[in-house]
Amino acid sequence: MASIKVKFRPSTSENNEGTIYYQIIQNRVIRQLKTDYRLFMHEWNEESNAIIITNSSRQGYLQSIEERIDWDVKRLQSIINQLENKRVKYSADDIISTFQRQANEQSLFNFMQSVIAQLQQMGKQRTSETYRATLRSFMHFREDKDILLEEINSDTMLMYEAYLHNRGLTKNTTSFYMRILRAVYNRAVEKDLTTNRNPFKHVYTGIDKTVKRAIPLKAIKQIKNLDLSLQPSLDFARDMFLFSFYTRGMSFIDMAYLKKKDLSNGILSYRRRKTGQQLFIKWEKCMQEIVEKYNTDYCSPYLLPILKYPYDNRSQYKNVLFKTNKYLKEVAKMVGISVPLTLYVARHSWASIAKSKNIPISVISEGMGHDSEMTTQIYLASLDNAVVDRANAQILKDL
Repeated sequence: MASIKVKFRPSTSENNEGTIYYQIIQNRVIRQLKTDYRLFMHEWNEESNAIIITNSSRQGYLQSIEERIDWDVKRLQSIINQLENKRVKYSADDIISTFQRQANEQSLFNFMQSVIAQLQQMGKQRTSETYRATLRSFMHFREDKDILLEEINSDTMLMYEAYLHNRGLTKNTTSFYMRILRAVYNRAVEKDLTTNRNPFKHVYTGIDKTVKRAIPLKAIKQIKNLDLSLQPSLDFARDMFLFSFYTRGMSFIDMAYLKKKDLSNGILSYRRRKTGQQLFIKWEKCMQEIVEKYNTDYCSPYLLPILKYPYDNRSQYKNVLFKTNKYLKEVAKMVGISVPLTLYVARHSWASIAKSKNIPISVISEGMGHDSEMTTQIYLASLDNAVVDRANAQILKDL
């Protein structure tokens, strides 16, 4: 059977990037398949034939190249397996020509992989992860058999929807995958890579009503009053939940990246990583108490002790998020809450409690930083921050 090796060819100039190429060997005949993936010499490990991911401005780029190499190797291996199964003679040139022909025939897997790589290069890590999860799901449905963009039709999507339902996925999860695939398909249409055949017209792409995620103010008080001094892990989870609630339902990723310099003259300012919108929050005593309780290392630029190391921030954030949500389930049991308690519940709860106090929907929308989302923020002008701060103070006053 043919073999594949990933190789790096350094530039003749020390300061320039080299290129990645694939070495295809069949019946002792060696051929090379060039790529346009470019790296510096210090970013390549010659012994393991792998990219060295550095914690630098090129981290996202290097990760995207690593994924594309992995994807290419899988495609090449798939081509070799198909040729082997046909039990016919083939050469290294046959493998390369098949690979190049498939690349020119715009397929969903290839196109979506390029979209994911682009998202990573743009720094949209979270979005790229959801696209990657969707691609993995669709590939599993297709049993790793790629499909041309021109072949995608409503029957394809109906079969995929049935596949997801049979796997026990909820209506909203199924719709989530469909919306991502639709976004990718529409992008391909915009690039004139295919004609629009409306393949999603018969599948569900809406948002169904979900189980209630908000808890009442009474439950928030119970959580706040718990004595968790002997259970530091639960104590930390509870405090992060409360901090999110205190700050108008701030998302955990925004909490993780809050910096000490973001707090100035009694105002906490930050930019939502999801939408890019900048928010300003009046600093309250209850927020200060949590910050003082944990008092992050003076060398750390962060306000909260979520990111503790100057590298691999994404993995740190995800690890702490997982553990915090896990411990919040135990906190919920202590106070008899039936709603699955997560950090996201803090956001829903702030909005629900604000609404119960007859605070205008427009103020709630502004307070939560809704932007480019299906909320009233779409048709409302920006509000004075003092209005939002008064709304937050009104809620916190009752705790």
